[in-house]
Amino acid sequence: MYKNVLNQYTIALILLFSSCFSAVTLNAQALSANPPINYAEIKIDKNAGQFPANAVTIPKPIETDTTWKPIRRLWGASFGDFYYNAHADAGNRGTETNYNGVPTYRNAFQFRRIYLGYDYDIDRKFSVEVLLASEPAANTNVSGTTAISNSDNLADNKMAFYIKLLNLRWKGVFKGTDFVIGESLTPVTVMLTEKIWGYRSIEKTIADFHRSNLYDVGAALQGTFDPATKNFGYDIMIGNNTQASLLSAANANTGFFKAFYGDIYAKFLDQKLIFDLYADYMQTASGTATIGQQSHGMFKGFAAYTTPKITVGIEAYTQRIVNAVTNTITASSENATVNALSIYTHGMITKDKLGFFARYDGYNPDNDFTAADIYTVNTTFSSYSPYTKEHFITAGLDFTPNKAVHFMPNLWFIQYKDQRDASTPGYIPDSHVLVYRLTFYFTFGK
Repeated sequence: MYKNVLNQYTIALILLFSSCFSAVTLNAQALSANPPINYAEIKIDKNAGQFPANAVTIPKPIETDTTWKPIRRLWGASFGDFYYNAHADAGNRGTETNYNGVPTYRNAFQFRRIYLGYDYDIDRKFSVEVLLASEPAANTNVSGTTAISNSDNLADNKMAFYIKLLNLRWKGVFKGTDFVIGESLTPVTVMLTEKIWGYRSIEKTIADFHRSNLYDVGAALQGTFDPATKNFGYDIMIGNNTQASLLSAANANTGFFKAFYGDIYAKFLDQKLIFDLYADYMQTASGTATIGQQSHGMFKGFAAYTTPKITVGIEAYTQRIVNAVTNTITASSENATVNALSIYTHGMITKDKLGFFARYDGYNPDNDFTAADIYTVNTTFSSYSPYTKEHFITAGLDFTPNKAVHFMPNLWFIQYKDQRDASTPGYIPDSHVLVYRLTFYFTFGK
């Protein structure tokens, strides 16, 4: 009897498990007929606190802005010459030139500039500019017992780099204007004049040639009054008046004053006709009991007509140097007024490959100079001398086998004329420097 009951329970259990297994199998088959759910695509209804109906959605494509591409650019530029110095100045004048102290008949291959730069966009608003420069010179001076070269040559006459530019740019700090802080180009050339002259590899612009600050450590605002067309703009800056030099904190007359720069420009006739006005002011010394406070300030005007075929430009400035010299006859310090003029042209002879350039500069260091008097120089303005008028001429051809490569045969001529009477002590007869050059210039990565 118990055996029959046991058999009946056994059969019942087998039937129960078989039913359950069949149900599970059927459910599994039903589920396998539907695609798997991608929970990453489920949109959660936070208000309901649960998955809503039709929760599985097709994601929208990610929108990307392709209008801005960050700059990460390593670039370089260099220029130099094979030069032949056909005539040297007997008075060894022109300390601001590359050929001061170079003897007649000297000839050599020479680099005059080597640049290595890096431009980096941090984001849409901020960018960084770095420029290392080597500016070797053919002449040498002596300091103490160690022979050293001018410019950026080391004591053993090896070329060396220095930091010429290092600045942070805040783009669009307000509409149409960037804010720049660090070591940057000054308004004296940064806006237009050097770009339109276009032949820095041949010579600096006239203001830069006579040692105005091409770059300085400070802060600037650079912008346009009409951001859409950019026909009218400005550049204002306050700087240390040190360029790249490091000054001692104990120096009584330098590093305590600031330089102020300003520039505005206007472009007309589809940006072919350009006008530019520039001014600066900088105090350079506090003054003493015998020599008053020293400063200098410049007003400069520039006009050019430029097209791809021909460019004509004129640049002129006047500069007042306060207490620049002491007249030893009257025993009093005097101001000096500098006047300078530069006229140039360049253009194409044949399409793309062969061009020309020519330029004349006239420079008078002191309009108030009295030829019979004797002066001593007070100003700390670099390379200034009240004695010598200058006439500078350069002209040549520009062969461009590639837009980044230039070969430019040219002549470089400067005449020196002493303003003193021939009978005045220290008078130097008129003389000149004449150099024939084959200049090469190339850029890369830019």
